[in-house]
Amino acid sequence: MIDEKYEEVVMGLIVSSGDARSLAMEAIQAAKAKAFDKANALMAECEIALTKAHNIQTELIQKEIRGEHVQIMLLMVHAQDHLMNAIVVKEMAMEIIELHHKIE
Repeated sequence: MIDEKYEEVVMGLIVSSGDARSLAMEAIQAAKAKAFDKANALMAECEIALTKAHNIQTELIQKEIRGEHVQIMLLMVHAQDHLMNAIVVKEMAMEIIELHHKIE
């Protein structure tokens, strides 16, 4: 049986990671439209969402290190995929925004 609190934590990881990815993609579009201040603001929001997701992940890892059982379920694997995807998209967005800025 899945602990509802744990499921909420995992869903929080998915939501925060998804938010970070979406903000990074929106920042790329802003840079493409030469709205660099907006792109930078969106990347700052992306960083906040990504930090929130990373903190959730770190909390789960620390719980496991303390010897507390952390249930591994498909939803957690999905959450980790979202987090890694968000990190990669953020890093690529930073590069793309910089390139748009240099072109401008």
